[in-house]
Amino acid sequence: MPAGHPPVPAGPVADVKVAKSDAADGRTVAEVWAQKAALKDKQVTIHGTVVKFTANVLGKNWLHLRDGSGSREKADDDVTVTTGDAAAVGDVVTVAGTVRLDRDFGSGYSYAVMVEEAKVTK
Repeated sequence: MPAGHPPVPAGPVADVKVAKSDAADGRTVAEVWAQKAALKDKQVTIHGTVVKFTANVLGKNWLHLRDGSGSREKADDDVTVTTGDAAAVGDVVTVAGTVRLDRDFGSGYSYAVMVEEAKVTK
């Protein structure tokens, strides 16, 4: 697994397929990874399935989102999102937030790409 993309254990929702958001700034998870330089500090909307949720770490809720795009081998099938909103593993949600690159929170938690300050809707 490349640095900057912590592994997410495969669970019952590991194989997901969710349609791309039809929002003007809608992207798939793989598109966010592929277009990361152009999307830096820009707003994106992603429609996907929550595969991991951790509440209230560093004052934020953290989730991993997959939509069926990308691959584990290329490590472009999962994006980490921070939000003030709650979600549960298995929820199909739309997140709208800002793409951030090369975020290092210490203790081995660094992310090459993530979406921060997102609004989550179900």
